[in-house]
Amino acid sequence: MDGISRIKENGIVAIIRGQKRENIVYILEALLKGGIRTVEVTADTPGITFAIEEAVKEFGDEMYIGAGTVLDPETAKLVINSGAKFVISPTTNVETIRLTKRYGVLSMPAAMTPTEILTAYEAGADVIKLFPARSLGASYIKDVRGPLPQVPILPTGGIELENMNEFFRAGAIGVGIGSSLVKGNMTATPEELMELTTRAKLYADKFVELKQKGIVSNGV
Repeated sequence: MDGISRIKENGIVAIIRGQKRENIVYILEALLKGGIRTVEVTADTPGITFAIEEAVKEFGDEMYIGAGTVLDPETAKLVINSGAKFVISPTTNVETIRLTKRYGVLSMPAAMTPTEILTAYEAGADVIKLFPARSLGASYIKDVRGPLPQVPILPTGGIELENMNEFFRAGAIGVGIGSSLVKGNMTATPEELMELTTRAKLYADKFVELKQKGIVSNGV
C-alpha cells in the first residue's frame, strides 16, 4: 500500500511535539491501542533520529511513522536515514521536497495559497498540508479543490473531534491532530497514557463513523 493510501485508510495523523525521546515509544503504543496508526514526530524533538529509529524498530509496519517540522533538505536526509516513511514541513521548500522524493519517501509540505499549493505539487509533493486549517476554515478546502481537484490535501492546525467532520466533508484525505490529542510535555505516566488511548479511540471511532456515513472522500 502506498503512502497516500495509508493516510487515507487511517485518516488521522497524530502530531507528537514537545516530548522527550524516551517517552515516544510509550506514546505511540498508547495511540496504537486507541486505533491511531499514522504519527508524525516533529524534528525539533531532542534526539529525533534515535527516536524515529526506535519507533520504527518497535512498531514496524503496524504504524506509519514520519517526521514533521522538517525545514530543510539536510534534516530531511537525516530523518529519512533513520527510517521516516514521510516528511512533513511547515512551509514549501522545493529543495526539501525534491530530496524527499529522491529517496522515495512521501513528501507533505505545508502551503496556504493556491499558488503555494500548486508550486509544491508541481515540485513533487504527494500531499499538501493545509496550514493553518482553523484560520482558513473547512470551506477553504472546498474552494481550493475547485480549480485544483487533483491535489490531495491534509489540513492541520486547530482540528478537533467536534469539527473534523467539516474538513472531511470538504474533501480532505486526512487530518493532522496535535495538542487536542497528544498533550505537550507528557511524562508518560500510566494514567496519562491511558487517557491518551481513550482520546485516540474517540478520534479513531469518529473517523470510522464518518467513513460509514460516506462523508470521507474516496477520491484524491
